[in-house]
Amino acid sequence: MVLTKKVKIIAFVLAFLTLAAIVVLAVTSGVASAAVVKVGSSGTVVKNIQTKLKRWGYYTGAVDGIYGAKTKSAVQYFQRKNGLTADGIVGNATAKAMGITLSGGSSSTGTTTKPSNVSNSDLYLLSCCIYGEARGESYTGKVAVAAVILNRVASSKFPNSISGVIYQTGAFTCVSDGQINLGTNDECTRAAQDAMNGWDPSGGALYYFNPATATSKWIWSRPQIVTIGKHIFCS
Repeated sequence: MVLTKKVKIIAFVLAFLTLAAIVVLAVTSGVASAAVVKVGSSGTVVKNIQTKLKRWGYYTGAVDGIYGAKTKSAVQYFQRKNGLTADGIVGNATAKAMGITLSGGSSSTGTTTKPSNVSNSDLYLLSCCIYGEARGESYTGKVAVAAVILNRVASSKFPNSISGVIYQTGAFTCVSDGQINLGTNDECTRAAQDAMNGWDPSGGALYYFNPATATSKWIWSRPQIVTIGKHIFCS
């Protein structure tokens, strides 16, 4: 009888430990699933994705933190526009292009910080420069161009204002050929604002160039950081 009682106790303990292990696995698998965000996911990360996509015009649904069919379609739209695999799943590459981290925060790759003296005229000028330099690029490419300008503002090697950087002699083609005066559009304005808010897809670059048209040997000598669309960004 004593032996039978001990066996029952052992069986009970084993059953309890098994149940506890199942709970732990369920929790950890939920954390691991944050490595990608897809249909069926929910929470703060999904809200961040929906908020950004809505602001950029890719998403028209509710910001409810639930990754459904509408969110997937918006992600696929964003992926196609930015040269990514349009699978509707937000993995590392798509998250980086959106400027978010899959743990729920906003990613701010690089050194861009919003200048303390930014005015509406600075935002407009930055937006016009993006339009003149990168209107044919993806949204990420537009933000990257804006980030380069802001990185220069923050660098002691360049003028310490947006207008000073943009109008520095020979700095930007759109100033030299007059395209800076073409105006801008909503997407370029949003890209300028995102760069001012700290998104830097260029990785802290101070220069960029189009390898198909660049004639300067010096620019090719710069350490390259990342290629986005037709532009190579470098330090």
